[in-house]
Amino acid sequence: MKTAKLNKFALALSLLSVPFIVAQTVEAHCQVPCGIYNDSARVDSMLEDAATVTKATHMLADLAGKTDAQSNNQSTRWVLNKEQHAQKIIETISDYYLTQRVKPSQADYAERLFKHHAVILAAMKAKQNADTAHATALTESIQALSIYYPAQMH
Repeated sequence: MKTAKLNKFALALSLLSVPFIVAQTVEAHCQVPCGIYNDSARVDSMLEDAATVTKATHMLADLAGKTDAQSNNQSTRWVLNKEQHAQKIIETISDYYLTQRVKPSQADYAERLFKHHAVILAAMKAKQNADTAHATALTESIQALSIYYPAQMH
């Protein structure tokens, strides 16, 4: 009887020590040296996200002061959309450009780092505010990166 209880205890203890597998979602380009990059397409994608942020700020301004249910619903949706697209820009800069394309070996590394960080800061400000000036600053900070990532000719 004691042996059976001891075996059950040992089994339970061993099950607790089994590592749990947690699924993770990765949406950035791979971080292996695949050599497949389309940097200018990512800049274009970020500019589209910034255009959505800009439109959201304009729509929020149009809806300001309206208190009917539909306007409240639309305002909420525009805020969520603005947040989502600004966050996507932050993730593209940090998960793609800063991890794979901006390298300490580049002669203009400090300048590139500064300009990429400026995009992250502008996206954060655009998330925090509904002022179109922040959306404009976000677009301009992304445009400043295009000199590093010209369109590829195929």
